[in-house]
Amino acid sequence: MYAIVDIAGKQFKVTQDQFVYAPLMAGEEGASVEFGTVLLIGDDNAVEVGAPTIAGAKVAGKILGHVKGDKVIVFKKKRRKGYRKKNGHRQDFTKVQITGISK
Repeated sequence: MYAIVDIAGKQFKVTQDQFVYAPLMAGEEGASVEFGTVLLIGDDNAVEVGAPTIAGAKVAGKILGHVKGDKVIVFKKKRRKGYRKKNGHRQDFTKVQITGISK
């Protein structure tokens, strides 16, 4: 069974026991979370699509930790002017393990 769920404005296709790197969420390590905006649920022979969400469907998860993503380099330059700017950025993520999908 799989589901497409909206987590903090981003859509993820999740299955049971899968790890997801979602945008930073409030919560301690080991805390359980529940996502109620399930857009689609599917299994081997049937797919249920919400309009816009499926009423009563929930995806449960467990926060495993807060991590940072890979560094992104932002480099700006204007030719022949001597202008150069180099900045870096690392996005914060929350590692979530999906523990269950229910209709």
